[in-house]
Amino acid sequence: MESMFRLMDHEDSPTTSRCIWVNGPVIVGAGPSGLATAACLREQNVPFVVLERADCIASLWQKRTYDRLKLHLPKQFCQLPKMPFPKDFPEYPTKRQFIDYLESYASRFEVNPKFNECVQTARFDETSGLWRVKTVSNVESTRTEVEYICRWLVVATGENAERVMPEIEGLSEFTGEVVHACDYKSGEKFAGKKVLVVGCGNSGMEVSLDLANHVAKPSMVVRSSVHVMPREVMGKSTFELAMTMLKWLPLWLVDKLLLVLSWVVLGNIEKYGLKRPEMGPMELKSAKGKTPVLDIGALAKIRSGKIDVVPGIKRFNGNRVELVNREELDVDSVVLATGYRSNVPYWLQETEFFAKNGFPKTAVGTSGWKGRTGLYAVGFTRRGLSGASMDAVKIAQDIGSVWKLETTQPTKRSMGSLRRCISQQF
Repeated sequence: MESMFRLMDHEDSPTTSRCIWVNGPVIVGAGPSGLATAACLREQNVPFVVLERADCIASLWQKRTYDRLKLHLPKQFCQLPKMPFPKDFPEYPTKRQFIDYLESYASRFEVNPKFNECVQTARFDETSGLWRVKTVSNVESTRTEVEYICRWLVVATGENAERVMPEIEGLSEFTGEVVHACDYKSGEKFAGKKVLVVGCGNSGMEVSLDLANHVAKPSMVVRSSVHVMPREVMGKSTFELAMTMLKWLPLWLVDKLLLVLSWVVLGNIEKYGLKRPEMGPMELKSAKGKTPVLDIGALAKIRSGKIDVVPGIKRFNGNRVELVNREELDVDSVVLATGYRSNVPYWLQETEFFAKNGFPKTAVGTSGWKGRTGLYAVGFTRRGLSGASMDAVKIAQDIGSVWKLETTQPTKRSMGSLRRCISQQF
């Protein structure tokens, strides 16, 4: 149960304003990263408040993913702390199964986010030594503004908070349908249509595969080099194999071995317009956060001609698109598999820990999960769900150690602890 102190409440006007003291950290975001942090804090007996702008947990998974999506990695690399996946779940759980798992996780650890609360600003007040987090919610025609005051702030909005919309000449005048991958659900309605898929990452590849399976005619734009790897090698997860090798071998050698295995399983993919980067797949992931594409069938469709690979786009003209090689295509629809970005710079008023791109700067000894003045980040280390889980455990232990010290030694409490004494239980 969160502890908080309501300082003021104006309910007479259409806009109500409140100021709430939070007895513990405020966690912004109720996706897997926020849920994992909350669960670990619960295990440490530290109270918390989770703020979520959507009306459900894991809104990215529930509202902005396509129907056929499955976890790309084996489930043991995607489970959250303190609770494994059910044994009867397959090796690669479906979207629905993962959502069910997250809902069970939130229920088990009594994580009850405050939904429909969109954070407008968060800033550290130097005078009081506290964080001030302002939110706005609109429920039943009533606008509510709330300011949460807390000692610790955990940013859990993740790497994929906002869609990236590319600026392409003529796209706004395109006469057909244009959707971002986050709004794409199934290729069923595109049957028989010529669809241009912009982007060749895991989403672009999988959307193209789904379109081909629904008898659409997809053309996938491959503007730059990309690593395509088999999802499994001889029944063994490629990712798991890589992680095992990295325990004993240097990164460069692991990359060499992975590329050899990929060539054995997939053959020469460059003849299909898929040029590999000069940097190896694991080195590229480590250095730039660019994830290799794990093939689940798209490459076979490319070989058979059911998915066309085309170079970059120069411009759109009506329902036609001109490519950089001067080739022109007739297109009925466009799917923008152009990825996502962090939204942290839009609301967090802090520049020491977070960079302009919305990711934490390199933090020596903390791998980007801990800043100063009680600021933490979870799910930004580009290591997927397993990385977010590791961040969550460390953050909870870090906050929990201070919490336990102060609550077990009342005579040595700081001012921050004394503030908690005036809070009320709700």
